[in-house]
Amino acid sequence: MRATRTAAALTAVLLLAACASKTETPPPAAPPPTAATSTHAGHSVASAAPPAPLRAGERFVDLALPQPYKPAAPHGGTDEYRCFLVDPKLTEGAFLTGSKFLPQNAAIVHHAIFYRLSPEQARSAAREDAATPGEGWTCFGDTGVQGETAWVAHWAPGAGETLMPAGFGFEMPPGSKLVMQVHYNLLGAKGGDTDRSGIRMRIADGKAPLTPLETALAFAPIELPCEPGATGPLCDRAAAVADVGKRFGADSAEMVSGLQAMCNPGHAPVPGTTQRCDQPARGAGTVYMAAGHMHLLGRSIKVEINPGTPRAQTVIDVPAYDFDDQALAPLPKPVTVERGDTVRVTCTHDAALRQQLPQLKTLPPRYVVWGEGTSDEMCLGVMVIAPKR
Repeated sequence: MRATRTAAALTAVLLLAACASKTETPPPAAPPPTAATSTHAGHSVASAAPPAPLRAGERFVDLALPQPYKPAAPHGGTDEYRCFLVDPKLTEGAFLTGSKFLPQNAAIVHHAIFYRLSPEQARSAAREDAATPGEGWTCFGDTGVQGETAWVAHWAPGAGETLMPAGFGFEMPPGSKLVMQVHYNLLGAKGGDTDRSGIRMRIADGKAPLTPLETALAFAPIELPCEPGATGPLCDRAAAVADVGKRFGADSAEMVSGLQAMCNPGHAPVPGTTQRCDQPARGAGTVYMAAGHMHLLGRSIKVEINPGTPRAQTVIDVPAYDFDDQALAPLPKPVTVERGDTVRVTCTHDAALRQQLPQLKTLPPRYVVWGEGTSDEMCLGVMVIAPKR
């Protein structure tokens, strides 16, 4: 899951700027994983709760792929990021106040993100779509569309319907179109697997007095060595980074070096199970919802504001991370962030899980860095924030 191309990701995200990282002593280990909580097959469409009743002024808009898509992972990998242009056919301004992604083939869908496009970006996306055989186009890490796009909805395992707080929503100007980016993971896929996922959007009248929302992201690096006793060519960090670049493109390898330069400037990478990044907030606002995103080796994730100071606040704290429970959740109490506040993201990963998880145990050992694949890792705080205006 990544919002933008590498250069933009490290400079333009609301809560992301120069930061410092360090290796820490990991927290106590979580209970051993089980098939239900640590595999990629523990979620299904049938397990999702029914949608909540419509609130005043809301209506549903349903979007889906026009025909099934058969994922194909390029470059010898097991993952494909595919982007599809979808049109909610909005003739007047509106707000997106909730969404429910419908992963038609949950066994191969790792995550989905929806990005709002400007009219020019929508035309660019349409040209990309028309020039690419089959439905959509390949888009590792971003939309493949020039310029900054707005992240307005996403789904990860464990999420059902996501409702914005009453009185809030993402602005949708007239004619807004969306890119639906779907990450397909084919580690356990059958040869003929296809997907026809869609989304049910809650749309409110743009004339309603709603407060606009934005999605803010905060990153931390991953520098996870092979598990004790494991050997192999990919246990070398340089070889592992080169392999990420081979599978996902140069931008992905640059993401690894960009995080290192930003989060540990002037120093060599520090291998370890726990990494953190301190980053000054680039803007002020109030955080109302949040989630943490890691992959199958994730143990814990925490996002804090001004840690270790009298103004310290915790946005999210997940001491026992569950890949199949990544729903964006309302905060018990909204968290106010001022420009220049320190935003800290801390993640712990466990390489030993590679030998316990069916999707990973047959793969060769590797030094794990940031990468788009389910067999790679991420450390990402996702926050829904109302910017201070």
